[in-house]
This record gives sequence, C-alpha cells and structure tokens, in this order.
Amino acid sequence: MHSHDTDRSTRQTPNRLAEETSAYLRQHMDNPVDWWPWCPEALAEARKTDKPLLISIGYSACHWCHVMAHESFEDPETAALMNRLFVNIKVDREERPDVDQIYMDTVVGLTGHGGWPLTVFCRPDGAPFHGGTYYPPTSRHGLPSFREVLTSVDSAYRGRRESVDQTAERIVSGLARPPAAGGTTASGVLAVTEAAMRLLQQADPDHGGFGTAPKFPTPPNLLLLLSACDELPPHKAKEALEHVILSCREMARGGIYDHLGGGFHRYSVDDNWGVPHFEKMLYDQGQLLSVYAEVLRRGAEPADELAWPIRETVDFLRREMTGPEGGLFASLDADSEGEEGTFYVWTIEQIEQVLGAQDAVDFCAAHGVTARGNFERGTTVLRELHDEGRERFANARRRLLEMRNQRVRPGTDLKRVASWNALTISGLARASSIVGDPTLLDDAVAVADFMLENMHDANGRLLRVWNQGRAHVPAFLDDHAALLGALLDLHRAGADDRFLGAAARVAQDIADRFFDGEQGDLFLTPADGEVLLQRPRSDHDGATPHSTGLATLGLLRVASQCGRPDLREIADRVLVTHGTRLERAPESVPTLARAALAAERGLSTAVIVGARNAASTDALAQRARWLLSPEDAVLVCEPGTIPDGVDPSWLQGRNPVDGRPTAYMCRGSECSLPVTDPERLDRLPNGANA
Repeated sequence: MHSHDTDRSTRQTPNRLAEETSAYLRQHMDNPVDWWPWCPEALAEARKTDKPLLISIGYSACHWCHVMAHESFEDPETAALMNRLFVNIKVDREERPDVDQIYMDTVVGLTGHGGWPLTVFCRPDGAPFHGGTYYPPTSRHGLPSFREVLTSVDSAYRGRRESVDQTAERIVSGLARPPAAGGTTASGVLAVTEAAMRLLQQADPDHGGFGTAPKFPTPPNLLLLLSACDELPPHKAKEALEHVILSCREMARGGIYDHLGGGFHRYSVDDNWGVPHFEKMLYDQGQLLSVYAEVLRRGAEPADELAWPIRETVDFLRREMTGPEGGLFASLDADSEGEEGTFYVWTIEQIEQVLGAQDAVDFCAAHGVTARGNFERGTTVLRELHDEGRERFANARRRLLEMRNQRVRPGTDLKRVASWNALTISGLARASSIVGDPTLLDDAVAVADFMLENMHDANGRLLRVWNQGRAHVPAFLDDHAALLGALLDLHRAGADDRFLGAAARVAQDIADRFFDGEQGDLFLTPADGEVLLQRPRSDHDGATPHSTGLATLGLLRVASQCGRPDLREIADRVLVTHGTRLERAPESVPTLARAALAAERGLSTAVIVGARNAASTDALAQRARWLLSPEDAVLVCEPGTIPDGVDPSWLQGRNPVDGRPTAYMCRGSECSLPVTDPERLDRLPNGANA
C-alpha cells in the first residue's frame, strides 16, 4: 500500500519509500521530499492535482546520485519547492530498467548525453517534456541551479502548456520509432569483422580499452574482438587478440582492479586505468570472468598473468557478494563515511603501520604509493607497477586486507538482480572449464539453483529482483536472455542435464512473451507486462550486453541443441529487422553482431558418448570445451540415453567405439569420424576454434 498524504515538507517521519525493499529508494526515505515509488497511484495523484511529474532515477552505488541527494533532496527549502510544484517519483534503475530506458532515451535525445542521476519532467500521463542528469544546488559550469530548473519548468507548465504538450508529443513519437527497416539478413561475418576493425580504430594501443577517459571495461566489445579472431585476416586477428590481452593485463594491474580484495571497480576516471570510480558492480565481475577465460582459451601467454584475476575475483564474490540465503548481491557503493574511495586508498604511513618500515618500502615501490599520492589528500590507489609475480606480495596484501576490513565499509546493495546473477553464472561456468577448477562450477550451480527456486512468481514466471526474503518486479528481456545463456553455459561446462531443459523453457518464454511477430523484433518488456508510455525496445551494448543480441544468440544455441527450428526462425527474423544497423554500425551492437555470425556460420557441437563421470569421458569433454568457442555445445550422453531437451538426431548412429567413450565433432549436420583420444581432437577439421 502507498500512503496518500501529501504535505511532508517539514517531515519528521520517513516518507513512502520506507515501505520499499530497494536499497536506493530506502536511501531517500528520510528526505523531506514527498517521494513516491513508481506506481499507478503517483500518476493518479499528478492527474488529480494537475502537477507535472518529477522523476528522479538512479541506483544505490551511484556517487553523483548521493551528491545530488545531499545537496538538494535533503535540503528542506528545495524539498518544499519540489513538494509544492511536482509529484516526485524516485526510481531504482536496477529494478526498473524499462522506466529508465524510456527516460534515458529522452534525455539523450534532448541533450546529447545521459547518465545518473537522471532527472526528467513529465506531464501527469508520464510523457516527458524536459530533462537532464545532475543539477547542482547553485548555478555553475554553465548548469542552472536545481531550484532554477524547478521554477522554470513549473513556469512553462503553467504558462505555456500548449508548447509543453507539443514537445511531449514530439518526444513520445520519437521514442516509438522502430529500427531502420532491414529487409535482408546482414552478413554476420561482415558485421563482426567490420565491427572489429572499427573498434580497433578506437583502441588505446598503450593502455588497452577504447577511447580516452573515462574508460570502462566494456566486456561486449572485448568479446566481439575475440569472436572476430576466427574471421579476420591473420595479421588483424593477431592484433585483435593482442589488444584484448593488453586490455585484460592493464586492467588487472591498474587501479580499476582491487589489489587487496579482488574484483573490478566500475570504470577509471583516467585513460590508464589508474584511479577508479570506486563502486563495484556484479555485472562487471561476471562478464570479465567470461572475457578472461576466453582470452586464456585462445592461448594468451603467459597464462598465469591472466589467471590470477579470475581466482581473486571469485574469492571476492565468495567473500563479499554471496548472500547467506543464496544468490549474489548487486553492488558495493563507491562511498563510505560520506566520501568516495575512502575505504580503498592508502598512505605510506598506513602501510608502514601494517607491514613495518622495510617491507613497506618494497610494497609501496611495487604499487605506486608515494608521499604525494595519486588520489585526494595525499592518498594512493594501489596499482601493480612491476610484474614481479603475484606471489611475492601475497602475504602483504593479505595483512593489508585484514587492516582494511576494520575500516567503515561501503554500503552493499543486497538485492539479487536476475540478469546480473545470470551473467556471473556464465562467467563462473566458463572460467571453471578453462582454469580447471570444478569449485567454480559448483558456485555457478548454487546461484542458478537459488534463482530457479526463489525468483519466480506463482505462475512460474521469472522475477527480476529478490530482496529481503521476497522476489518481485516481473523480469525483462535482459533477465531472460542472460538466464538463457547461463543455463546453456552450465550445461556446456558439465553441470546437470536439467539445465538444458530449463534453458529450453526460458527460450520458449522469450518467444511467447518478448517477440512481436508483426514487428519481427524482441522487446525489453513482455507483452503481458505493465503498460507504459511506450513498449521499450532493448537497451544497447555498454556496460552490459544488448539484451536483444544476447537473447538472439541464446535462441540460436537452443535451436541447434534442442532441434527447435521455430526458435531459429525467430532469431533469423530479429536479425533481418536489425539488418540495416548491422550493416551500417555493427560496432554499436557487438552482441547482435556475434549472433549474426553464429547464424551465418552455424554453431559447432561436440557429442560425447560415454559413461558419466568416467575419467576418459571427462577428458574428451574437457578437451572439447577448450577447443570449441563458448557458444558452441558440448553434449555428454550415456550410451543409449537421450538427455532432457537434447535433439535426438544428435545421437542417431553415434555410439562408443570398442566400448570406449567417443567424441563426434559436428558443425550443422556434418560430423567428424569418431575419436576416442582427446589429443586427436586437435587434428579434426571442426576442432580448434571451430
């Protein structure tokens, strides 16, 4: 229930947000602002009072969201102005990416850029007519003060309503515009190679990554370059692989990586990965596990330089991100004690207190700690300056971590987000096969079981968020697409056959509820979801994958493994719908480009027939997992059985040779001769990097 009292400008008690489970919304429950959560009652209140909506969107680990909250939303005079002129709605973008997508597209269209906090002004029906991101409390750097914005928006709404309505209608019309008409299927090979060439033009040859500061890891771009290695001319393939290796090495040695606790921060504010924006997001950890695993699979040398970030990131997930009930937490805040980065940075004196003077000299020299520092007030963000092997300072890092753990910790957003948990399941499963550590697969299975058991409604429909003992918010396409990929990755890595059957059911849900046959496209929201201003399409590749691309890739994988031509047809139609974009700007949709490549080239499948858990069966399966690309399938079947969900045609005529576990390597309907020796898989035409 949402309370309906409205005069709260001199608040002594928490506002409506106290009734929410979202950590971000609850951060604002003591504001004097009369906040509503996103709900029909808020829009009804706006219609009743004829006030415009002020919609403020952010997330719990967002530093500038905290800044604007302290400066404006906690200020009684600003709050009184907001309460008098607007119906104020606070949205957690991590819970409601559909609402965020609509209004982010609006602000990018109006201003040319976006970000959080997102501040949008709308008519009572939710149609936006003005917006921006962060507004300061006093005018500076060309930005008007927040109060000036409030009064000018109110003045326009009261005095120039016709102009406001025209602006709103124009924005809404623009939001509804479909992708540029496709009409033909773009070549996946051309899309991936062209995207790779354009990304390499943006590549930073000195520090890795793309472009200049601020610099994000952008896993979808890195995975595109890795996929392109099989299609580019040899010298360009070498350049692409070497750039991903450089990026992974520089990120792991830079300040964007947490050298004491493991795991990656969200981005760096400079171009050499030196000083991060300190929040830690679950989706970065999961995707980067996949990237590092694929770099190792493709033969990065020396391998140990890129294996330790996997091990340490997994340790971080186990220690700090795993909930006692199951599942993985969403994020760690950037701030503690009201300041960004305080938890993570060091001075020479602090390090001397822990390590002693002599050991501190060596540690500081190796990790860039100086009296001047590289961060605020003479403090230093640790980075690895010299490649002396990770073991040399392992004990020093452990002692410093123990001391750091006594500091005031950044807040942890305890909610479990379906898509981010699923991306991390994929990362753990893929890394398990490559580093040969079955405990990573155990971790992945545990997270998947938590999701499958706890994150569904009474009708078995996936829910996006689990928090404070309950799941809520109907899941979006990104949740379904990431879960589909996760279940397929679990099955590929050797987890139970039940995960392939579960994947087929998720794929069916995507086909039934997210695919629009008339438009030939997948949408972010389900057909039976909440009716919004418009039905938003997929987000784009950025920090997380383009959900239409990820879903299309998953549908192709299920179609191949489970014998589902109907799902293949949906994937093909989506690729036709986006054909023009794939031809003109494939670098903007790298995940969709990878799906187009899979559709054109076909996916490979290793069929291994042999007794489960027999050492020789496992050896064949492990070799196949190393040789085949991550989206290719590895089917392990007991002789005479057909596992749940597997297309029976994969097993027709495929039997053990001389009673020994036997592998058949297939692309499409063509398969190799049977092989019983794992080493001979290397010499098969469909073997290495097929």
